[in-house]
Amino acid sequence: MENKLSRRGFIKKSAVALGTLAVCDLTGMVLPGKENTGQTFASEGYHENDMVHVIVKLWPGRSEQIKQRLSDAIFEDVVSIIGSGEESVSVDIEEISSGDWKEKVYDPEIRGNMENLYKKPGYSM
Repeated sequence: MENKLSRRGFIKKSAVALGTLAVCDLTGMVLPGKENTGQTFASEGYHENDMVHVIVKLWPGRSEQIKQRLSDAIFEDVVSIIGSGEESVSVDIEEISSGDWKEKVYDPEIRGNMENLYKKPGYSM
């Protein structure tokens, strides 16, 4: 019998190996091309905490099936936990080579941002 992980279990077990994850709330952004530059997404029918974009950065080598499963799990948890509408959530997966990881991810987004990380890595570079 196949041993299946829950969405949350899959994400937790994969956290260190997969890299960084960013979740952004975009409700305060100004809509381009509007006469009133103070008009926001909220005034366009979106509700507070609706807009979420998640970026996962990981080393290359995982199959499209694994990346899709991860994206689906993140999407489902964002919708469930934050309460965003399904149409308001997007997930991006970026592959960063191991040779570029320190310069492009670790230094600027992890080491340079430790005070904002809700999950800190168990490694250092």
